[in-house]
Amino acid sequence: MNRIRTAKYIIVLIIILFATTSMAADTGFAVRTSKIMDKPFRDAKAIGTLKKGDNVNILKRKGGWLRISKGESKGWVRMMRVRRGKPGGKPAAGTEAKGVLGLASGRAGSGNVVASTGVRGLSEEELKEAAFNGKELKKLESFNVSNKDARVFAKEAKLVSRSVDFLPAPERK
Repeated sequence: MNRIRTAKYIIVLIIILFATTSMAADTGFAVRTSKIMDKPFRDAKAIGTLKKGDNVNILKRKGGWLRISKGESKGWVRMMRVRRGKPGGKPAAGTEAKGVLGLASGRAGSGNVVASTGVRGLSEEELKEAAFNGKELKKLESFNVSNKDARVFAKEAKLVSRSVDFLPAPERK
């Protein structure tokens, strides 16, 4: 009876141990100096600076951005500016093989196709969180130019119109 109780305690301790380690933030370091932004956008307000070699805690990923904490401050940096692990340290066991296998398969993670820059497409969670933003749509539409304005711009820039043939149809197997 006492052995069963001890075994139960050990199982509970193991579960708690794994639960707390999985909730812990990933650590990383800055591979180059960059600005820490208040939002995950290129034109967001800079709220600090991350210097090359600074250690950070990685809290969240959103598109090509990582939410990090450095000391008491939190913010967003470009994903390519931070590397997981410690400077000069060896990656965690299995991450190298997993990365290579992910590239070989064209996938890295559940349902995420790897893009050439290393940024993955939208995850299922990000798609569920997506919401209509009329303000951003109006901003996008403000970049629209008329055909006439485009031709005037092209003429002023001395751009030349060229005809380009369509690519041949791919061979079917």
